[in-house]
Amino acid sequence: MVDSSYTRSPWARVRAIWRVRKIFFLLVRRDLKVRYANSVLGYVWTILDPLLMSLVYWAVFSMLFGRDVPGDEPYIVFLLAGMLPWQWFNSSVSQTSKALRSSARLVRSTNLPREIWVLRAVASNAVEYLFALPVLAGFLVAFQVPIHWNMLVTLPLAFVLMAVLLSGLGLALSVLTVLVPDLYRVVQIFLRLFFYASPILYSTERLPKDLQWVYVANPVADILQLFRSGIFPHYLNWLHVGYAAAVSTVVLALGWWVFARLERTVLKEL
Repeated sequence: MVDSSYTRSPWARVRAIWRVRKIFFLLVRRDLKVRYANSVLGYVWTILDPLLMSLVYWAVFSMLFGRDVPGDEPYIVFLLAGMLPWQWFNSSVSQTSKALRSSARLVRSTNLPREIWVLRAVASNAVEYLFALPVLAGFLVAFQVPIHWNMLVTLPLAFVLMAVLLSGLGLALSVLTVLVPDLYRVVQIFLRLFFYASPILYSTERLPKDLQWVYVANPVADILQLFRSGIFPHYLNWLHVGYAAAVSTVVLALGWWVFARLERTVLKEL
């Protein structure tokens, strides 16, 4: 039987999630354990994919363009600084899109706030991002790249903004893909296209000036630049940061509203 949780106010929903925070952390921990339970390399897979992709793109662009690579030097550091948060974004959007359907039995049979089945995917991928940071640090040491003091502010801020944006997107997509199953395939196609439409392999400064506003208007692009700004400080633009923060907050509010409105319908479909 469907409980009345969908009638709660947003603050009541937040309090409900806070009350079960220990269960939430257990679910995140379980996700991480299950993900690599039968894997020989285990945690290494967390860093192997973005590392190998960065090395491939570094080799290709270095050979094609020589010293005129489409990003800052050292280019491999530039790539990793964008590839690691992109992996967090890509994995979270993909997993949250099917979060309710993949946990349908638990969603129906427990009285836990349904949002946690979505938020745990964002959180577990956030932990993986943190686990991969030592690899980036190793390349910084190897290439003798200095770390700027603003990283103490920009990295945590970028982390929070990405978490907020992903939570909003995940909450909306999780219910919409239950009602429209084909939407999951659309999301996968979108992610492939969005990878090249975001400044991961290249810097927005290398784009024609009449196209730069398109990328600045993309909050993911602004957050990626914020992730990089502790290493490449010229990317730090507080106006863009404020815009990304505003958009991320609106996406979270809208995503939570969509989730609350469709929760009853979705529970009947699961």
